[in-house]
Amino acid sequence: MSRIAAIAPLGQQIWLDNLSRELLASGELARWIADDAIAGVTSNPAIFYNAIRTDARYQAAIGELRNVAVDPEKRFEMLVLPDIQAACDLFRPCHERSGGRAGFVSFEVAPALAHDAAGTLAAAQRLWAEIARPNAMIKIPATAAGLTAIADAIADGINVNVTLIFSPAQLAGVQAAYRTGIERRVAAGLPVAHIASVASVFISRLDALLDPKLPPALQGKSAIAMARRAYAESLAAAPLPGDAPAQMLLWASTSTKNAAYRDVIYVEQLIGAGTVNTVPDATLAAFRDHGEAAATLGDDAEGTETQLAALAALGIDLDAVGETLQQAGLQQFAEAFDKLLDLVR
Repeated sequence: MSRIAAIAPLGQQIWLDNLSRELLASGELARWIADDAIAGVTSNPAIFYNAIRTDARYQAAIGELRNVAVDPEKRFEMLVLPDIQAACDLFRPCHERSGGRAGFVSFEVAPALAHDAAGTLAAAQRLWAEIARPNAMIKIPATAAGLTAIADAIADGINVNVTLIFSPAQLAGVQAAYRTGIERRVAAGLPVAHIASVASVFISRLDALLDPKLPPALQGKSAIAMARRAYAESLAAAPLPGDAPAQMLLWASTSTKNAAYRDVIYVEQLIGAGTVNTVPDATLAAFRDHGEAAATLGDDAEGTETQLAALAALGIDLDAVGETLQQAGLQQFAEAFDKLLDLVR
């Protein structure tokens, strides 16, 4: 068993934080599913910008689309949605074996809709219908408008990957939105057992921002502490109505930004049942080489609270920091999307 595949028996899914036509056509993604038990894929504007810029298969396809779609956003979707569908089909056996709890492929609504609840819902409905796969997930950011759209999308029966969560307050809002959507479906007499959603909590960016403000003894521990408290609170949460599944916690941004830290720290220290970790290629390769699989997410509850108390004593407000990071993340995705549209124009 590979080191990555050894995580699955501990109850955590590993998803790849990347997607391209090359990964699909070469068979590499299929090999990772078979060898490493990769159980899903996420994508975002930055991922597709890099893929379209470097993958010759996309370059050839862009030329063919120039006479078909004038609008660059439509051209982009025509270019990549077939790959989303192909990835969904590749993960369909995983999805079926898991009873609909794994094997998901995520595609994000346009970043320009981040503060437009109605526009986000309309985009989610359209993309869900166009992808037309039960194991697709539509990514929606955890902005104030996004929370409204998330509740509406869940109530509409759409699988949702909530992205750009950086703080306890943002996560609480996302979990409340998911519960609201489920409650509305139950009240309307609609089925909920098939609904799937993940709350994507971004990890390494928090440490990258906070570490320069902290004494050495506290550095590199804040994001893990925040995640471990979130996990403990999720285990103690009230059950959802009907037979609705819990919204899974997903650890995103788990590549190591600080070269002084172990390159797989945000994978090794966040392994817990019922969660997902989405990792980029380089982190996946590092864990395949030397990662250690062990159930760690529930470890060191005392150390977790000590770390969070120390941050509070220093006047660090994680919710305020989360707002800063979310705004930066929104800008990063918007810039990547603009560059992406320039590529396909």
